[in-house]
Amino acid sequence: MKSDARYPSHIAIIMDGNGRWAKNRHMPRSLGHREGVKTIDRIADAVFSRGIGYLTLFAFSTENWGRPESEVSGLLGLFKKYLKKNIPILTRKNISLNVLGDVSVLDEETVALVSDAYEKTHGLGGGVLNICFNYGGRAEIVRAVNSLSGKTEITEQDISEVLYTGGMPDPDIIVRTGGEHRISNFLLYQSAYSEIYFVDTLWPDFSEAELDKIIADYSATDRRFGKISE
Repeated sequence: MKSDARYPSHIAIIMDGNGRWAKNRHMPRSLGHREGVKTIDRIADAVFSRGIGYLTLFAFSTENWGRPESEVSGLLGLFKKYLKKNIPILTRKNISLNVLGDVSVLDEETVALVSDAYEKTHGLGGGVLNICFNYGGRAEIVRAVNSLSGKTEITEQDISEVLYTGGMPDPDIIVRTGGEHRISNFLLYQSAYSEIYFVDTLWPDFSEAELDKIIADYSATDRRFGKISE
């Protein structure tokens, strides 16, 4: 993995546009979500092959339960299929898989698959893939604060350590595909100094070329973290 300070160590992506991708092709939204899963595999391979150690993907938010029941059911089914298919693949590729979010509300089979993914891939050194599922940034902060309620004084470091991403670097880059210009309750605490890129491309069409353009732009950016350049 690269250690150049101007090269990202962690990229996070809000994968938006699956439904519109399908609508533009007069297909059901479910087919757009299936195509989006294929893009996960392609972009994850691209990120890790470029020496970037962490990739975090926003797959299903705490607000997504408000979508039509058929779509929610389809997304849950796709997540389960993804885990079944990719646990052995990621193990072979030496990639650790984490699921970030409250998975306790999911069905027993999915919870078992999440646990199995962690047990089989934890500590693998080829990269870390985080899938945010039933995740919300505000809920994550509430969870963190509640876990520290016994402390008399809470520091920023204390909060960082008990977030789902505890022990990981904050994202250097956050990308949102699909043309919307908001972060939608994603990594609210961790994104304080992230470089944010909004791209019009719908997630199923997001390419390695666009990824490389973002990385190049980031590498040319003077990140001052509130300070001034020397």
